Amino acid sequence: MAARPSARDAAASLNNSATSAGGDAQNAANLKPIQVKLVLLGEAAVGKSSLVLRFVNNEFQENKEPTIGAAFLTQKCKLDDKIIKYEIWDTAGQERFHSLAPMYYRNAQAAVVVYDITKPASLDKAKSWVKELQRQANPNIVIALVGNKLDLEATARGVPREEAQAYATEAGLLFSEASAKTGDNVMDVFTEIAKKIPLDQLLASRGRAGGAASGSGAAAGGRVDLNAGPGGRNAQPGGCAC
Repeated sequence: MAARPSARDAAASLNNSATSAGGDAQNAANLKPIQVKLVLLGEAAVGKSSLVLRFVNNEFQENKEPTIGAAFLTQKCKLDDKIIKYEIWDTAGQERFHSLAPMYYRNAQAAVVVYDITKPASLDKAKSWVKELQRQANPNIVIALVGNKLDLEATARGVPREEAQAYATEAGLLFSEASAKTGDNVMDVFTEIAKKIPLDQLLASRGRAGGAASGSGAAAGGRVDLNAGPGGRNAQPGGCAC
């Protein structure tokens, strides 16, 4: 007949179970996605929607229809030991929709301001968006200036990289040139944004608020989730694995 475990053995077993459960709970907390509201702004036809589609679903549509109002998409990224869930508002670039922009960048933790490297006027428009964000958006918002259509660099560049880089440095922005068509540097844009967002502070502030949402509640009921693409094909070593 097997000997019954002693009270000491039973207590030790219970403590081990509790420790294991606590560790599992901590791991689960670490893996719970951190919601980050991100907005895209820029002149019409600079490729905002194409950048998002490349990031979210690793796709490119040659003749994409203009965005009306705004589109909402999501994508998850794993950065170190945290999972970030980008809640992305892709806004329309037409001037008639400009007045709606504050509704989308309000409470955003990040913004991607896009211009077309073949069109100098689009950089001027991007600069005006940056000024508006710095004046009216969340004071801690992370802003990335992105020159799209890098695939046209050899034949149609109109904005010198040095000019845009100098402006971004002066304004305190992240900066990158990318191509939604080829996918060049698109992942890097969102990876660098993720690295700049103070995630621990974000979690702490939400904890004090009782687990309040990330300020993107307007999205409820109207979400378009393109996160169904083949898993892992966007992943890059050492970066944001999406």
